[in-house]
Amino acid sequence: MWFIIALIVPCLLVLLFTRVTYNRYVGTLLTVALLVASYVKGYTNELHEILADIVSTTVGFLYAKKMVKNFKK
Repeated sequence: MWFIIALIVPCLLVLLFTRVTYNRYVGTLLTVALLVASYVKGYTNELHEILADIVSTTVGFLYAKKMVKNFKK
């Protein structure tokens, strides 16, 4: 269950923060900051969940590129 959440939530966070700030780099930076804070607090301690977070953040970053391009039209 936590693995599925790790695959979905970071991508959605990148898209949300990108939508709010209109900048995909800021959206990704804010998402990474939240993920690092959760790692430091000890909420995630499995390697496969951390890798799922990284993959999901990357997918969100790539999709945000398309989304920002549509904003600027």
